Order: sequence, then C-alpha cells, then structure tokens
Amino acid sequence: MADPQKIHPVHHDVEAQNHPSAPLVPRSMSKSDAGDPQRVVVQQQQQNIPLKRTKPPPKKRRSCCCRFFCWLISILLILIVAIGITVGILYLVFRPKLPKYSVDELRVTHFDLADNNSLSVTFNLTITARNPNKKIGIDYRGGSHISAWYMDTKLCEGSLPKFYQGHRNTTVLSIPLTGKTQDATGLQSTLQNQLQESGNVPLNLKVKQPVRIKLGKLKLFKIKFRVRCKIVVDSLSANSSIRIQSSSCKFRFRL
Repeated sequence: MADPQKIHPVHHDVEAQNHPSAPLVPRSMSKSDAGDPQRVVVQQQQQNIPLKRTKPPPKKRRSCCCRFFCWLISILLILIVAIGITVGILYLVFRPKLPKYSVDELRVTHFDLADNNSLSVTFNLTITARNPNKKIGIDYRGGSHISAWYMDTKLCEGSLPKFYQGHRNTTVLSIPLTGKTQDATGLQSTLQNQLQESGNVPLNLKVKQPVRIKLGKLKLFKIKFRVRCKIVVDSLSANSSIRIQSSSCKFRFRL
C-alpha cells in the first residue's frame, strides 16, 4: 500500500513581502520620464564613451611667418637704436651748428625796359656765408641755383661758386644775376607805384645749394641747403646807390 502523499506547507518570507525590491527607475524620476530602463542604461554607457576629436591642421606655415616677422621687427628696432646712439655720439662730439647767411649789398647794373616790352635785369649780390662750427667743414658743390623775385615774377638768376668752407670760417661771395622778363609793361608800372606809395621795393632771394658735410676727415653724403632771404631796398635804378633797408634769411636742409 502506497504511503499517503505528504503535503508540506510553503512558508512565505514575511520580510520579502514587507520590503519589496528596489525599482529600476529612481524614485525621483517618474516612469514617463525614465522611459525604458534598458534604454537609459544604453544612454549612460554612450555618455561614458569618450568622443574622438579631430586634430587641427598643422600650423607650421603660420609659425614660420610669425618667426620671420618677429626677427624682422627685432632687427629694425636694433638698427633704429644703433642709429640713434650713433647720431647722439656724433652730436656730442661735433656739436653741429647751422650756417648763417646775410645779404650785405645789392647793385643794379642793368634795369632796362626794351621796345618789345621785355625787361632786362642784372644784379650784383654780395652775400656773406658763416660757418660757426669748430669741427665741421662745408664743401659747396656745383649745381647751385639762386634767383631774385619780385612778388611772383622772377627777375634774374645765377649760381654760387664751388668752394670749401673750413671751421669757423666767414666767406664773402660776389654773385652776378641776370635775367629777362617778357611782357613786362605791367611789371614796370607796378614797381613804380610801389616806390611812390611806400618808398621801397621788397625782393625775395631763393637759394638751392648742394653741399657735402665734412666731420673731421670723414665726408658725409651730399645734402641740399635751402636759403630764403627777404630784403627791402629803396630803389632799383641802374647804376645808383641802393640801400638795403632790411634783410632776413632762413636756412634749412634736405637730404
């Protein structure tokens, strides 16, 4: 006879019923926000995967250009500083001073209005050139030009002789100027009215002179002297005593 079937009672875990397992979705997130839990895990794994960044192109060409300009600017700055130091040393050693010029005498040897209304003029100028420098000589080169003007009309012109002016030297120059002006009837009447009204005639002298400066035994490159003189005379009559009432000269040079 078979044994009767034994039925064993099943004991349920009371604690398991009282403490349910933790949900897959955090409590702070609703189910609608979390969506599929597996999808959330996949997204978190994707976020943890590092992204591959594309490398920027090489900057060799740009760096070479930057280096070149840096070197160029550095060389220019060094040259400027070196030139400034050299000029400063030369100035302290030679103490350069500007030359001085004055118009001492003006003689009118010819001032004639011809029948064809052309005016022929000949001046003889006496100019004094002073070099006040102790250690600097001035070599007056050829190619100079001097002209005499009344208002906007050039009356006559000439040139200075070539000569060397030593240290602390004063040189007196006698310079002839000649010229001819066409259709000078109006000019003649203007000069006469000027003399009647003011008793004098203002003239302008313009001088362009290439020179070479000598510092001790060193000759520098050629530069140009520009001199502007304003003189006032009491007459322009030929072969008469002409008095210079006022005279002033301004000097500048250009490379």
